[in-house]
Formats: sequence, structure tokens, C-alpha cells
Amino acid sequence: MIEVGKGHKGTRVTANVSSLTVTSERINASLATDDAADWLTVGDDGTGLLDVRFTLKTDDGAFIYVEYQGRADMSTGLIATAPTFQTGDERYSWLNNVQAVAAGQLNGETGELVYELYEVQVSA
Repeated sequence: MIEVGKGHKGTRVTANVSSLTVTSERINASLATDDAADWLTVGDDGTGLLDVRFTLKTDDGAFIYVEYQGRADMSTGLIATAPTFQTGDERYSWLNNVQAVAAGQLNGETGELVYELYEVQVSA
């Protein structure tokens, strides 16, 4: 983790994501590259503004780019985000139209962050 310092938006912290897994009924994947990170800004009130980007590799070889912004309560580790996905792999093309929301919590002692993701479905 690198603390860039305080600017007019708050304190900027860059945190590398060293490992990541996604497990569900429709997708199983892990981190594909070593350039995943959160460009976090922490305000004076303890609210963290997340800016996260990474690429996943599925267990069957597809690549999926993921990005999300969100908010974190730095005192409790509670986080809410809104991930989107991009892939050129036809098997996972359904992800290109998904708007997800996620809720999670960071374990300050272990550094482990666990999210539950949900697909938002809009109907007329």
C-alpha cells in the first residue's frame, strides 16, 4: 500500500490487490494479472471512495475486465460497490450487460475483503 498523501479530495492511497477469487454458480475465476489495484481516497470524515480495476481469468480460460467504484466506512470496514464487466468471450458475453451491486467487509487484521455480489435486474 502506498499513501500518496492528502489532496483537496482527501488522502489518496493506492492498494495493490495480490489475490482474488470469484466463485458462483455461473463463474469461477481468479486474478489474471499482477496490476490489480484500488485507488482509494479517504475523506476527513473516514469515508473511503473506491476506484478498483482488475482482470479475471476464468477456470475455462476466458478473460473478464472488472471495474467498480464505491464507498467504504473506514472505521468498520463495511463497503458498498457497483461493479461492471467487459469481456470478448462469447461464453461470458452476458456479463457485458450486467450492472452489479456488492456489499462487503474488510477484515483489518487479515486484510481479507469478502463481497456478496448481486445482479440488478430492471423491469418495465
